[in-house]
Amino acid sequence: MRLSVLDLVPVRSDQTTTDAIAATRSLAQVADETGYHRYWLAEHHNMPAVAATNPPVLIALVGAATSRIRVGSGGVMLPNHAPLVVAEQFALLEAAFPGRIDLGIGRAPGTDPVTSYALRHGAGGVTDDAVSQFPSYVDNVIAMMSPGGVGLDVNGRLHALNATPAATGQPDVWLLGSSDYSAQLAASRGLPYVFAHHFSGNGTAEALALYRSSFKPSESLAAARTFLTVNAVVAETQEEADRLALPQLQAMVALRTGGPLRPQRLVEEAEADPVPDAHLPLVHAMLNRWVIGTPSSAAAHLSELAATYDVDEVMVHPVAGAFTGTPAGAAPAREATLRLLAKELPQQAA
Repeated sequence: MRLSVLDLVPVRSDQTTTDAIAATRSLAQVADETGYHRYWLAEHHNMPAVAATNPPVLIALVGAATSRIRVGSGGVMLPNHAPLVVAEQFALLEAAFPGRIDLGIGRAPGTDPVTSYALRHGAGGVTDDAVSQFPSYVDNVIAMMSPGGVGLDVNGRLHALNATPAATGQPDVWLLGSSDYSAQLAASRGLPYVFAHHFSGNGTAEALALYRSSFKPSESLAAARTFLTVNAVVAETQEEADRLALPQLQAMVALRTGGPLRPQRLVEEAEADPVPDAHLPLVHAMLNRWVIGTPSSAAAHLSELAATYDVDEVMVHPVAGAFTGTPAGAAPAREATLRLLAKELPQQAA
């Protein structure tokens, strides 16, 4: 089992965006130093607590700040963008960091409907059109990043279209999803697939089973390949881990119930304004899916999840908050989650 990292670049109430990016750079360096396999950055828009708006920019920053770890998107929400732009971005990233780039592709908007319209209106079509063309968008991005590129038929003439002039390699392409749709598409294209267990948690086993049973080998992948994503908070004591999980738990409750979205609270702010009793069932449901605990209990839980879903890689989304007085440009509790897991599971993190 390998360990990897998913990062949404959270922005706390005591941080600027500059601070949040500095914390992410430091977190990525910890992951690189302690043996994690890959580091993926998400795409979300118009959210006060998330600075991961542009995966290619963040991948370049993280790639330059690290030396070994694979870096990628978790993921690029493809209907938001023109396929050629995505192909060009990731072809250049692969050229800059050969053999280290992953392109994870998703179909969800990653934002509210108004922001989604603003993004997709400039990506070549209205929202419904962009979503309906998702399978062809995926095919086009992969083809345009290949050394041979593609031929575009315009008025009966074939125009060569390449994402970069002299590619010597391509990023690994993954499909991401939280429903059966992406599982079926990944299987039909012979692509690796990741179910967003950290976000949904419902239907994980069914989606992975569908992917594996429907998989058709491709030139790039002979057998089905997948891994698991999970929210995690690891600390020296269970009490500390529980406290550090509170800000993200409250943020997810607000997102799921239509509550106000705000920068991520500090632990003390979250404790002073607890979740209403009416939303406690939602909290308990999330707690059942998250990994929150001491190094030994968290390691056991991750190993159990890997065995349950038959995966040899687990991607940890470190969601630990921060206490009052934490340096603004750092996320020590998130770094501790990675360090403690790597120490407890050295053979997996190596």
